[in-house]
Amino acid sequence: MRTGRTPVPRVTGEGMKFSRRNWLGSTGVLLGSEILGALATPLWRWTEAPRLQAARTAQPDATIPVTFVDVAKDAGLKVPNVWGGVKHKKYILEAKGSGLAFFDYDQDGWIDIYLTNGDRLPGEDPYPDGRTPTQHLFKNNRDGTFTDVTEKSGLGLTGWGAGVCVGDYDNDGWDDLFCTYWGHNVLWHNNGDGTFTDVTKKAGLWEDRVRWGTGCTWLDYDRDGFLDLFVCNYIDFDMAKTPTPRQPGGCEWKGMPVMCGPQGLPGGMNILYHNNGDGTFTDVSEKAGILKPGRRYSITAVSYDFDNDGWPDVYIAVDSEPSILFRNKHDGTFEDVGVLAGCAYNEDGQEQSGMGVGVGDYDCDGWLDIFKTNFSDDTPDLYHNNGDGTFTDATYASGLGVNTQYVGWGAGFMDYDNNGWTDIFEVNGHVYPEIEEYHIEAQFFENRLVYRNLGNGRFKDVSREMGPGVAAKFSSRGCAFGDFDNDGDVDVLVLNMNDYPSLLRNDGGNRNNWISIKLLGVHCNRTAIGARVRVVTGRHAQLDEVHSGTSVMSQSDLRLHFGLGAARQIDSIEVTWPTTQKVEKFSNVEANRFLTIQEGAGIIKRV
Repeated sequence: MRTGRTPVPRVTGEGMKFSRRNWLGSTGVLLGSEILGALATPLWRWTEAPRLQAARTAQPDATIPVTFVDVAKDAGLKVPNVWGGVKHKKYILEAKGSGLAFFDYDQDGWIDIYLTNGDRLPGEDPYPDGRTPTQHLFKNNRDGTFTDVTEKSGLGLTGWGAGVCVGDYDNDGWDDLFCTYWGHNVLWHNNGDGTFTDVTKKAGLWEDRVRWGTGCTWLDYDRDGFLDLFVCNYIDFDMAKTPTPRQPGGCEWKGMPVMCGPQGLPGGMNILYHNNGDGTFTDVSEKAGILKPGRRYSITAVSYDFDNDGWPDVYIAVDSEPSILFRNKHDGTFEDVGVLAGCAYNEDGQEQSGMGVGVGDYDCDGWLDIFKTNFSDDTPDLYHNNGDGTFTDATYASGLGVNTQYVGWGAGFMDYDNNGWTDIFEVNGHVYPEIEEYHIEAQFFENRLVYRNLGNGRFKDVSREMGPGVAAKFSSRGCAFGDFDNDGDVDVLVLNMNDYPSLLRNDGGNRNNWISIKLLGVHCNRTAIGARVRVVTGRHAQLDEVHSGTSVMSQSDLRLHFGLGAARQIDSIEVTWPTTQKVEKFSNVEANRFLTIQEGAGIIKRV
């Protein structure tokens, strides 16, 4: 979230007026998509004929109409978000916002909703309805509506709640909740009876200091069967030492007085907690190498096996500084290889204002790729995994360089039409509400974006075709993906700053076939985070991992969803369990089912 300065034009060589990225983007129409793709294709892709490469997987089926409709109010999600001033913001704390979660807290097969909330600074706008804001838990009633069960659950905490991630840290069969705050983070133990207990101090996660926790992710980095915890910290924020707009030392953006940060403020230090297997954790950040990159403005962390070596790595979207890729060295330590791997900067070598992260295998080549959102006057990033430990910035070659006016936040790969190719969904919203008064060429409230995967390495902006839920304008932050109504297509939950949440129901996606898979670990962690699933239909193979965190400081449904297009049967499902790396295979599985697969026991439930 770059503030306090105006971006300068990029110059990448003596006498050059355009960077390679901008040149490709500006000539795409003249050259045509085929030539543009060829020019932007890395050399490793030409090791075999493109004709043979394309024949490995099926092309997308014909487009089916899909729309997203906001049903939040009808569903009972009538709790407003509160986060700082509405029309003016003095401090960056008021602009950052927070995430939310889709998770099945009562294990009934229907995903529930957790909403974070913030606060106001003294003297700012009054609370809606005069009520102090709290975090909220909503139970899925299985009929398209939700019931607020916050009071019963014990989760109704006040404060600046930023991020959330879900995982069963004690392997008791009930997914627990970790929440980050500006203040003190909280670990909520799921008691299995609809209630939660704050075990932060008991678990060894309490710190006697104020920190600004943002994104978090559960992972089993040492493959011992217990979930460890990675926590991002954004800024060491001290209100008393931070100038407000129009004060001496204050900041400007495009000539407009604005709050300061993150640049000029001290960055935070990220944390890795090792699970001791007895309900407690130990801070191993220094020992594991997590402190070596130094202070960074970290926002969202995700954990996946990016190099296919069977060990979870960590990628972090960093604001106004190089992003981080921690490669797991298999000995309890990590090494930041983001710069060498090509996913710390954009292709011009520029640092960006990283916000949100989505991970998926968009071209179905068996390697997980990264999508990262950034601040306005910039594009998002699509980092294509080259399969050799490096990534190529494919933003322009893929067609994703068409939008530069948005401040991008939550995002993810999701197959909205179930055709077997993961699309991209992004939510947006500016950080300066004052722009509405200054009539700058920007908007505080921004629409969502949907990019359709064309199946040839390229995407198309289809946002205008996706209905009122996508066209609606908010200043949004976190979003989560999951099938809340169990009708076979992926819906989207969105947090809107100082407004009501959006629950975007997918209408039409289930006209194509699909499969939903929930994994239960036995030797690995019970939530099966890090387990990898490969789904094969004909000559088309898809890949995903059970994951915690992602988007912006948010948690999506832990079930894995795969679109199958016209295929009514899956030829093969392969599950690789993270602790043992054993592979279980299942053949000739019927489509349009919710499967539960338990490690060592196979498919134990088909719904």
